[in-house]
Amino acid sequence: MRANSDPRTAPLTVEALRAAVADGTVDTVLVAFPDMQGRLQGKRLSARFFLEEVLEHGTEGCNYLLAVDVDMNTVDGYAMSSWETGYGDFAMVPDLATLRRTPWAEGAAMAVADLAWHDGTPVRASPRAVLDRQRDRLAERGWTAMVGTELEFVVYRDTYEQAWDRGYRGLTPANQYNVDYSVLGGARVEPLLRRIRNEMAGAGLYAESAKGECNLGQHEIAFRFDEARATCDNHAIYKNGAKEIAAQEGMAITFMAKPNDREGNSCHIHISLRGDDGAPVLAEGEGLSETGRHFLGGQLAALREFTLLLAPNINSYKRYVPGSFAPTAVAWGRDNRTCALRLVGHGPSLRVENRVPGGDVNPHLAVAALIAAGLHGIEHRIEPGEPCAGNAYASGLPTVPATLRDALELWEGSALAAEVFGPEVVAHYANNARVELAAFEAAVTDWEMFRGFERL
Repeated sequence: MRANSDPRTAPLTVEALRAAVADGTVDTVLVAFPDMQGRLQGKRLSARFFLEEVLEHGTEGCNYLLAVDVDMNTVDGYAMSSWETGYGDFAMVPDLATLRRTPWAEGAAMAVADLAWHDGTPVRASPRAVLDRQRDRLAERGWTAMVGTELEFVVYRDTYEQAWDRGYRGLTPANQYNVDYSVLGGARVEPLLRRIRNEMAGAGLYAESAKGECNLGQHEIAFRFDEARATCDNHAIYKNGAKEIAAQEGMAITFMAKPNDREGNSCHIHISLRGDDGAPVLAEGEGLSETGRHFLGGQLAALREFTLLLAPNINSYKRYVPGSFAPTAVAWGRDNRTCALRLVGHGPSLRVENRVPGGDVNPHLAVAALIAAGLHGIEHRIEPGEPCAGNAYASGLPTVPATLRDALELWEGSALAAEVFGPEVVAHYANNARVELAAFEAAVTDWEMFRGFERL
């Protein structure tokens, strides 16, 4: 996190927490970690117990939290957690650098946790650990990844409970027409967006802007870039907090990649590298340095094999429609939104924007994939080739995987994934994809009912 002199938005120190607990302004501390789906899982602890016990010793959680499906069902196929191993605990160790207030939850603070086994070794398949392994590889070269995520969502004037009861049909979007960049359209939901912006600032995030998007009721709030892990932690906190704030306002927001047949929710990820001296690594003058070219070349070379970490769900792949501003071609271009990789910015701000992820992405896993791909390109001096100057949809270039099953096959068959992430991580997230595929293939959908109930 960046240093901040404003006590309302600065990271919370342990000393400041003790003072807040003593004066009664904080009574609860949430300790949580990002799970496979990027959701925050954890415990709400009494602040006194956090200070007296958890601060030094951590707390425990069932290890099935990294071995369940979206519905929290226990499923087979995970080495770390099963009926045979007894579904034991792992430790949740609070990272005190992430301690902060959560203004949308009265009297509460929170800390993001790392996961460890009882012998102190990290749980390697946990998303934060997957990212840390790649950050460590950068640190060996004296580099740091700077990352920003642009996360879109759709706002509905229905509560989450009403949406559930209606089977997610007939919901009322907050805007009834395309409000991309519309100041008037944004005003329709400004009370909600303002709460989210300001209360995220109170949690230590640096909000830049809010704007309307193309889908009905679709909006985006952008936050300033930061070091990779800080950005990913902030992304998970923002996503969870925004849902809580929406629920408090009697509304609902979804980050699904493709909630309907209009434009999907994207999560463009911007990444650049800095040296220990703060100097840009990828930029040279107004263009890419040699290292920057190879970093970009690695992104292209590994994109298809690593797509599983960028698009983790069945629904993720519904976004990839030509002409939808979601990419299909494995191509790069200078300020070209038809490409999977868009080179954007100038001079020291030059960076790569990966346009493949949707709003459902797990940021820790996705950023780990981008770093690993870039290092692969640098180590093997992979050139990116010429930029795509026209319509990448019509370029005839290789495309991102069309389905989760295609992405799974590429992931499991990737020697590079096994090398840079390790067989344990590859197997863990392959099993997650197989679980989702099996659940989807066993479901009877509305599409099947409408097509077949009477006419077949």
